[in-house]
Amino acid sequence: MMGAPATATTTVRRRWRPDLASLAPLIALLLLLVVGTLVNPNFMSVDNLLNVVTRCAFIALVAIGATFVIGAGGLDLSVGSMTAFVAGVMIMTMNAGSGEPAIGTLALPMLVAVALAAGCGLANGLITTFGRIEPFIVTLGTMGVFRALITYLGDGGTISINTQALRDFYRPVYFGNVLGVPVPVLVFVIVALIASLLMYRTPFGRHVTAIGSSEDVARYSGVSIWRVRTLTYVIQGLCVGIATIIYVPRLGSATPTTGLLWELQAITAVVIGGTALRGGSARIWGTVLGAIILEVIGNIMVLSTHISEYLIGAVQGIIIIVAMLAQRALHRRQT
Repeated sequence: MMGAPATATTTVRRRWRPDLASLAPLIALLLLLVVGTLVNPNFMSVDNLLNVVTRCAFIALVAIGATFVIGAGGLDLSVGSMTAFVAGVMIMTMNAGSGEPAIGTLALPMLVAVALAAGCGLANGLITTFGRIEPFIVTLGTMGVFRALITYLGDGGTISINTQALRDFYRPVYFGNVLGVPVPVLVFVIVALIASLLMYRTPFGRHVTAIGSSEDVARYSGVSIWRVRTLTYVIQGLCVGIATIIYVPRLGSATPTTGLLWELQAITAVVIGGTALRGGSARIWGTVLGAIILEVIGNIMVLSTHISEYLIGAVQGIIIIVAMLAQRALHRRQT
């Protein structure tokens, strides 16, 4: 009996398949750029594009933090209210200073903002893990607490930076640029780089997605569930604190409506970016693209005469529903 020739040896060849979850946000953004150009020729101007990326910086920062929380199977609905509360306390700390504005005048309020936001995130994490309560319920409750606190601190009104000199000294944090790159854009790119290293190059990042995939398997593998999950909420708080620091000089005040619906935008950016809402995956740069996509859509609606800009919230709500349906269909196809 003759043996089969060597050339006939069967080999298993895997057919290359593009990662649709990774490519989808980029493809969507490119299509939106084409649509924006068709809607208004001024859409692709350098000034308009820089404005779009700058305005999305706040949501991008918050959404980067949300990527860690959602990647671990959690959820944080309090980020918008947390922003308002932190902004109010930060401005009050700033106003308590005296003398001419200086670096120190801003350093302490900024540290207070970051520390307070991290503390709020820590509270969310500890209540969720040690209280064994669903994160939806916990953060829904703290959302109400934070919103009530800013309303109380401002006596139902606005908390504003009290001197024009202080406002002018603080303005470059939002309106300034470094070598032509707006400061908010520079900040969220640096944060995204750090977040990517943390997520993809450290055991902590692997533990985050492991918990999101299967908490039981992660626990049997020796992962400290409460520690990792709590840290994801602390990271979320830190991102909110940084976003607040660059948001305050834009308006110079905080009100009970500051950060309204930011939780919807942040979660939508995360989902559009390819992170599964059920956890188990985390795409930092996809989240950044998702935040830019949301702002591009809003910008197109503002420049267009066919759709009212007042419907931006409705469009964002539709987007997250469609994105979730697409994720479910893709998951079924892969399984």
